[in-house]
Amino acid sequence: MDVKTGFFYLFAAVLLYAAFRVITARNPVHAALHLVLAFSQAAAVWLLLRAEFLAITLVLVYVGAVMVLFLFVVMMLDINIDRLRGSFWKHFPLAALIGAVIALEMAAVLMGGFRVGEEGRVAAAGALQAAAPDYSNTRELGKLLYSQYLYPLEIAAVILLVAIVAAIALTLRQRKDSRRFDPAEAVRVKARDRLQIVKLSPTIAAPAAQPEASAPEAKA
Repeated sequence: MDVKTGFFYLFAAVLLYAAFRVITARNPVHAALHLVLAFSQAAAVWLLLRAEFLAITLVLVYVGAVMVLFLFVVMMLDINIDRLRGSFWKHFPLAALIGAVIALEMAAVLMGGFRVGEEGRVAAAGALQAAAPDYSNTRELGKLLYSQYLYPLEIAAVILLVAIVAAIALTLRQRKDSRRFDPAEAVRVKARDRLQIVKLSPTIAAPAAQPEASAPEAKA
């Protein structure tokens, strides 16, 4: 076993452990941190496959932006974890069914890739070795995305646009527990509506002092 294979098994083992802890950790913050570890290990595996652009994109986009945003949201919302745990077994059958379907789909895709014969492996290795010195997988990925996979890319862009619009619409709805105001009314307000000047006389006469009652005469 060479060094590259050893690193692959190391990264894969840490990736499996981190992915397992993502779904078993009770604290959502710990689950998010394990997901960051899983993303970093997946990026390392992509580096071994000479997919540097995908590895850097995974680190910058998911680890550097999405997971940080997720941690901020989880820590600022102060989610009641005990209430979420109470509904775990209620949704477990549906979640197990969806997980089984996804696992079968991934197994079908991966087993199709593992069935490549020895000639295909040799041809792929020869293609990697015969790559030109100025070869860029980023350029080749861009050509592939905007030629062969142009329509799926546009569909994904439209779905993301719909998600952005839906998120904005959900946050702009009126809620009874939040204070809001109409900016148009704030712009139309006049100075006389905010300040009222009351005229007062500069001096006010003090009321006359009341004479004190005479003290009772002392008894002789």
